[in-house]
Amino acid sequence: MPEPYRKILDNVYEIDLLEADDSDFERISKEKSLGLSLEELKKIRDYFKRERRNPTDVELEAFAQSWSEHCCYKSSKPILKRTVFTIKAPQNICVIAEDAGVVDFNKEYAYVVALESHNHPSALDPYGGAATGIGGILRDVVCMGAQPIALIDPLFFGPLNYKEKLPKGTKHPQYLFKGVVSGIADYGNRVGIPTIAGMVEFHESYISNCLVNVGCIGIIRKDEVVHSRVGNVGDVYIMAGGKTGRDGIHGVSFASAELGEESEKKDIPAVQLGYAIMKEPLMHACLEANKKKLLTGMKDFGGGGLSCVSSEMAYAGNKGAVIELDNVPLKQEGMAPWEIWVSESQERMMMSVRPENVKKVLKIFEFWDVPATVVGRADDTKRIKAVYKGKTVLDLDLDFLLKGVVYDRPAKYVARDEADPGFKMPDLEDTALRMLNSPRVGSRESIIRRYDHEVRGNTILKPMQGKINHQTHGDAAVIKPLVDSFQGLAITADVNPIFCKQDPYWGAASAVDEAVRNLVSVNSRPHSMADCLNFGNPEKEDRMADLIKACEGLYFAANAFETPFVSGNVSLYNEGVKGPIAPTPTLLGIGIVKDVRKTVSSDLKETGNILYLVGKTGQEMGGSEYYRMLGLKGGLVPRVYPEKTKKSMNCILKAMDKKLVRSCHDLSTGGLLVAAAEMAFGGDLGVELDISEGNMRTDYKLFSESNGRWLIEVRKKDAERFESVVDAKKIGRTTKDGKLKIKDGKIDLELPLEELRDKWDAALEKE
Repeated sequence: MPEPYRKILDNVYEIDLLEADDSDFERISKEKSLGLSLEELKKIRDYFKRERRNPTDVELEAFAQSWSEHCCYKSSKPILKRTVFTIKAPQNICVIAEDAGVVDFNKEYAYVVALESHNHPSALDPYGGAATGIGGILRDVVCMGAQPIALIDPLFFGPLNYKEKLPKGTKHPQYLFKGVVSGIADYGNRVGIPTIAGMVEFHESYISNCLVNVGCIGIIRKDEVVHSRVGNVGDVYIMAGGKTGRDGIHGVSFASAELGEESEKKDIPAVQLGYAIMKEPLMHACLEANKKKLLTGMKDFGGGGLSCVSSEMAYAGNKGAVIELDNVPLKQEGMAPWEIWVSESQERMMMSVRPENVKKVLKIFEFWDVPATVVGRADDTKRIKAVYKGKTVLDLDLDFLLKGVVYDRPAKYVARDEADPGFKMPDLEDTALRMLNSPRVGSRESIIRRYDHEVRGNTILKPMQGKINHQTHGDAAVIKPLVDSFQGLAITADVNPIFCKQDPYWGAASAVDEAVRNLVSVNSRPHSMADCLNFGNPEKEDRMADLIKACEGLYFAANAFETPFVSGNVSLYNEGVKGPIAPTPTLLGIGIVKDVRKTVSSDLKETGNILYLVGKTGQEMGGSEYYRMLGLKGGLVPRVYPEKTKKSMNCILKAMDKKLVRSCHDLSTGGLLVAAAEMAFGGDLGVELDISEGNMRTDYKLFSESNGRWLIEVRKKDAERFESVVDAKKIGRTTKDGKLKIKDGKIDLELPLEELRDKWDAALEKE
């Protein structure tokens, strides 16, 4: 290999940084796909000047992993520190925040939360990228010692019926959609963890870069929590699970760059290969070893592979470590040390174990038929070392390696048009049918039925709710994690990317408001959230400004609702030849259900019950599905009024505890008309609404997506008590005539529910 590379051992090269000039730096970064900037390489050179030597290729690869955007959050860290990291809860509910958030559930137990992205891999290999996303998020929860109990999958694609010529190297949204859903279904079903919540959005900005966000919830006794760090000097590193191969090479570098025309060929080795059949026994073995108190630390092999997991565990424990690369089980012969060091092959876990417990741990993994190997040992040097064929090929100061770099990048916000367009109200009957047939509104049942959401037998309130063969969307799912307790967890996923594209601040705040409403709808008190911040290239000022605005919106709303972010992820550089994605701060919301026997579903229950609207409807149509359908731009994105919503929330929960609420549904995409129709679908009942009060146009009343609103069903006999508890407006009743009837002054609409349901059911299939 030509200069500036010098071979020093089989498959190991010294790289001449000390004498390199700018052109050499650029050549090295490009040839080795490091993703390091000129300034970063110079900083690394200065480090090796102090070390009085040149780096090996293994060492330079270690910096490429640890200093990637994906691993060190070098663009987002300053923003997060002054926004979402500062939110305080009424009490300190977060026990630990490491690979996943560990949060108080009751006196003995905690629940564990993680939310991640697997966007770039899924854009190249939708089936494998989505499947390994599920595998990774399971490991994040298991490495805290928790048993996974639920999965969620917020997904974002281009329009499924996209007919224009696709950019070179871009796969059709329909192909991506089918592959991603299949990958999630096959992996989740095989490991036996229910997928109980999620969302699917469609927007033109995701054509070049789909988003696959995945979340996991786990449960653990507080005295069994294990940390992602080495416990003691002399502890042994044990690597368990799958073998290490050339799949997943440069995964974090790939995730920290824009997708381009050549990504299909150039970056496909960065996509990992999942193996779900290995994952299930691996989880069992890890949890058994931890339960028997045999582990001093545990961490999953995530971004950066062996490089990051061994370094981060040692650094977090204020220790150092030596790794023997010859002991790492390999898929292929002839792998270079740098490939072994950075491979992101799946289904691997790292544990630190006291020497006297090594045989016991290995015996547990042998019982579960899971390979486990001693690969290293912790020491007190505060350095990470890698040995290959008896020679040290990596020796780095952990503080310098892992503190990474941080940037305060310039930002310039591009203002959006908030002026409302003038237009004549269209035919409302036709608009209602089109609305329910919209892929953004229509039934997700064809996706939900691909997932086993009942495995383990703890899913109390499922994603589809209502009468058999007439089920509708629920606002949140509810799971009962403990055998001897009726306490439950409500889980939801929320964000409206069209709101966020029109106004990142209010769009992000609206996502918090919707998560709160969804959790309240099933009779749970909002408790915590996780965020996955999906944005474009932070080196471009307008993209950076959108990220800042969105984080400020998240902070405003979540701080006001006193609902902290206990875990999260940042995924940047989500853009391709067609430009950036819409700003997408995906949220996972978790609520505490005091008694799962008192959960409330969204389907109407009985004929003759009263329907109440809680909250105020505003002419805030910016980013609404109504405007999108009509091809209209501009308008105000719905504002968030936390104090008003909190007051309504507390009153609704009080009414639910008194069993005064028969069904409840929040108003979001599509507004009042969609909420009423979906409730009617689930109960197979008709609805009569009278919305004559007020001077607002009928279409705004029906399709406004204002925040802070719920539609609630109450028995006649409970109406007086309900009204004494909740400030709500009586707007209708349930009927048995199979129609959705709407009156607004002189306007009378009569829509057959069967026709509406046919449109709703066919929204995705028609594409």
